[in-house]
Amino acid sequence: MKNILSAFVLATGIVTLASCDSFLDQKSPSELSKPNVFNSEYYTSTVINQIYGDLTNDRTYSQDWAILYGLGTDCELVDGLGSTATASSERGYFNYNFGGEYANCGKMWSYMYATIEDANLAIEGIEGSTLKDETTMKQFYGEAVCLRAMVYLDLIRAFGDVPMKLESTQADLSNAYQGKTDRDVILDTLINQVEGVIDMLPWAGTNGYTTERVTKGYAHALVAQLAMTRAGYAIREAAKEGYETADYSDPTYPTQRPDMATRNALNRKALKHLSAIITSNVHKINPSFHNQWYLINQLKLDTEYQENIFEIPMLQDVSGELGYTAGFRLNGVTTQYGYSNSSGKLKLTAPLFYSYDRNDTRRDITCATMQVKPEQKTITSNNETIVDPFCAVESHVGNAPFGIYCGKWDPRMENETWLEQNLKASAKHMTGINVVKVRYPQVLLWYAELMNEFVGPDGTDADGAGMTAREALRQVHTRAFAAADKAAAEQYVAGISADKADFFNAIVQENAWELAGEGARKWDLIRWNLLAQKIFEMKQAYLSQLEDGTYQETIYFNYSDANQTKIDMSSVTWYGLPDGKTAADYDNSASSFGKKDNTQMETNLNSICGGLVGTDAKTFGHGEVINRYLVPIGTTITSTSNGYIKNSYGFTF
Repeated sequence: MKNILSAFVLATGIVTLASCDSFLDQKSPSELSKPNVFNSEYYTSTVINQIYGDLTNDRTYSQDWAILYGLGTDCELVDGLGSTATASSERGYFNYNFGGEYANCGKMWSYMYATIEDANLAIEGIEGSTLKDETTMKQFYGEAVCLRAMVYLDLIRAFGDVPMKLESTQADLSNAYQGKTDRDVILDTLINQVEGVIDMLPWAGTNGYTTERVTKGYAHALVAQLAMTRAGYAIREAAKEGYETADYSDPTYPTQRPDMATRNALNRKALKHLSAIITSNVHKINPSFHNQWYLINQLKLDTEYQENIFEIPMLQDVSGELGYTAGFRLNGVTTQYGYSNSSGKLKLTAPLFYSYDRNDTRRDITCATMQVKPEQKTITSNNETIVDPFCAVESHVGNAPFGIYCGKWDPRMENETWLEQNLKASAKHMTGINVVKVRYPQVLLWYAELMNEFVGPDGTDADGAGMTAREALRQVHTRAFAAADKAAAEQYVAGISADKADFFNAIVQENAWELAGEGARKWDLIRWNLLAQKIFEMKQAYLSQLEDGTYQETIYFNYSDANQTKIDMSSVTWYGLPDGKTAADYDNSASSFGKKDNTQMETNLNSICGGLVGTDAKTFGHGEVINRYLVPIGTTITSTSNGYIKNSYGFTF
């Protein structure tokens, strides 16, 4: 796929837009929409590749949806604290402060609808093709339908109700301007459409289709996502009759979910599709959490386990912000790694770090508690002693409880091609790391959630995959532990109460441990109506842990090499000095999260997600509109919509 995409990028420039400011993409049908094009499998493939190419734009999935839109949870923060948390930029928006317009939201809308336009052209072209019944053309058709549904799901997540445009734009623009469609109508439509193409698609690993393509597994997962989103809570433009209103809800823009009968039907549908993935045995959990992320950083597809059910293909040095704008921090130019990265937008929290079991291997991969900085050192290499003024030295972040980098995308694990490029670089260049939309552990956690809801942690169900909710959770949790620690991990899962509410809470926690930083948790918290509550709980956890001795004021550690450039992570005294040890037993030390700092305790803590939960960390408050996690539609869109589109949810522009 990447070779095809590479050629197509050069030929098309990835995305062809008439204007970034258009309400809906208003271009006339392109040369690729002519019937003779869709009577050729080859030329049809280039149209499908255009859709994949659209997904590599910064305003779609290379940066914004890979990094920004999932921020603002109990463990994932945008790097806007204090005074910058109200800025008219991503730093304000993902703290839920919308005082001024953030132009990139309007650009995201335009690029996402341009992707939908390309999908519409492909779908219509294939429907009119003399080859439409051929296996390959059906596969192309299924891909276009699923990618369109994926983009619509994300538009709904960002904006709420949006226009549903399922046909290409006419040359006279007669169908270009449309008003909003109720989100439930859109989701119902997408569920039916994606279900209708599942059998057209191959499983990953067959017919040359990899996890960089939409396959049968992703189509099943997408239906489950759509159905569970439809069944969950959402903030509404107006109250809907027969729906359940949440206790924490705005009187004008209520947070509601469908009635129980509708929810059960939707969740039954989701369970069947999740079970289809599990029983297929095509996708499995990689036994090593480290290897899962090593392969992603190496740009290698996992053809053995195929844990990544769908990953949007990026292209090294062309697209992909993961590893640069989010990831392990290279703080300065070094001899070993070359040019520094930004890794600035996405931060994790001290309460998340300390919530992990100390033997959980996910902790130190997810939470990068140190960064690489240049330092002048006398080092020995190949029996030669030299002075390296740009030696890469791992040094701890220190007292930054809301500034932990996410280490899942780690330059130290990236491939030789990236390193060769970075050693020569003097400016930002793209990593090519794929954006993973669904991983198999998510499927297992969703499955556990639904099985628990229907039959409890240990019951069986005819629509299930032959495993209980507890077994699904066990697979996710125990994978994270080394062989010597698996018995304790098994004991933890076995010890979770059989009470449905208690087991659900364990799933919510596992969701954070497994998925933190990946932009997935926010959407589950929203449909559970737990987003604001969990953010407030994080703030309370930080304050209590600061007082109860959970955090250390000073941590001690040893180096794993004679040149003292690499920290032995197993030696770090995160939980205090071990019995019989003193500070003199360690090579170095650093201040840590227990060192009280008024800026962190008051200014920064209060500002986190202040537009959603209030700016007093000790009091559960709310912004102008309760539960307003949606972003406003940009004026570049509303002003060119011929009056069809206006902002809602209390937005004034």
